[in-house]
Amino acid sequence: MIYILVGLQTINIMLRFLLELFGLAIYGYAGYKLGATPMMKIGLSIGLPFSVAVIWGLFGSPQAAVQVPASLHAVLEGIIFLTPAVLLLFIGKGVLGWGYGLLVVVNRIFISVWEQ
Repeated sequence: MIYILVGLQTINIMLRFLLELFGLAIYGYAGYKLGATPMMKIGLSIGLPFSVAVIWGLFGSPQAAVQVPASLHAVLEGIIFLTPAVLLLFIGKGVLGWGYGLLVVVNRIFISVWEQ
């Protein structure tokens, strides 16, 4: 039984990593779709995911350079991980947006329950 739990916890951590990668890809895709000119499309498709990755790396990741209070971390995590779902909804990818958002919420619940 313990092996199954350890396996599920490992899968949950892998899912978290994939959600981070997909989230960055969604930021880039949305930046491209929302840009009005070719230069804006390029700038947003590179700048949005880069900015989010820097913010998450500095303040939100488990090995963050700056440790923030738990309440601020929860807000930051919610903004960074749920904004891609909203962006997908905004650009007309509703099913993907709802699916991504649901996975983020379920993943976060398991992270809390298993204290990962």
